[in-house]
Amino acid sequence: MIVILKQNVKPEQVATFCRELESMGFQINDSKGSDTHILGLIGDTKALSESWLLANPIVDSCRRVSEPYKKANRKFHPDDTVVDVSGVKIGGGNFAVMAGPCSVESEAQIVEVARRVQKSGASLLRGGAFKPRTSPYSFQGLRAEGLELLSKARAATGQPIVTELMSSEHIPLFLQEKVDMIQIGARNMQNFELLKAVGRTNVPVLLKRGLSATLEELVMSAEYIMAEGNPNVVLCERGIRTFETSMRNTLDLAAVPMLKKMTHLPVVIDPSHAAGIAFMVPSLAAAAVAVGADGLMIEVHNDPKNAKSDGAQSLTPDQFDELMDVIRPELEFFGKKLN
Repeated sequence: MIVILKQNVKPEQVATFCRELESMGFQINDSKGSDTHILGLIGDTKALSESWLLANPIVDSCRRVSEPYKKANRKFHPDDTVVDVSGVKIGGGNFAVMAGPCSVESEAQIVEVARRVQKSGASLLRGGAFKPRTSPYSFQGLRAEGLELLSKARAATGQPIVTELMSSEHIPLFLQEKVDMIQIGARNMQNFELLKAVGRTNVPVLLKRGLSATLEELVMSAEYIMAEGNPNVVLCERGIRTFETSMRNTLDLAAVPMLKKMTHLPVVIDPSHAAGIAFMVPSLAAAAVAVGADGLMIEVHNDPKNAKSDGAQSLTPDQFDELMDVIRPELEFFGKKLN
């Protein structure tokens, strides 16, 4: 249930009202926007009388919310959430580009790519230290060494780093290396114990949609993170599995406006994993801007032909330069700020 308060209500009146509701067993999600002040009541509200709420002099209106996700729900938080990743803002008109190789392979490789993508306009450096692979015989990443190399690239460029977490056992290592944004990959979207674990950190989370997940399932996974106290969640559409075989996955661009309606969280697009083919990435990136995405995640490798993973979908630094030249005027046209 959401309770909409009247304008210009005194803070002490709100505090008293919240304490009364909390004494009744409800968790309060307090959201004060530019024009509205909303209290989201989380708990079993079936026995809570709407007439009792409306009798309170500070209450303007109230209504019940049927969706199972509460904290992530747009109704609970009408204004867009802006997630701050070590100074880089995502959402609320701020557009962020995350770029870098699928896998961290060496210090020379990750530092070179970091410098090139930063020069082109990428504000965050992506790179895999721990790699989930379909085959157990494929390159699994440099693991702890990979995190150290990402830290060195951050030191060289100042870019915040985004990298995938596969096990809650590795959280202390991620915190030790001060990873700026934790990525939860598509295969772990419904690893609920992992989601709860990252929810107990204050590190921003990039949550990727599962290959066959509905949008509600994606938002419910975000709810797991937020319910543990971490509100800094960015949703990522990275393509879903369909009957089409000419490309790796099918990019669901319609997910962006629908998620914007369902939730207040930022939404970014990963066209590299969606198509799995490098030549398609720039077109899909431009389309992502047009449908209202808050950012892009692009795979860039200095030598794609010899990449240890996903070389076929990786752009060269020169190709990434061209992509950024395309989306800059597009972002200006749609009134978004490249952050």
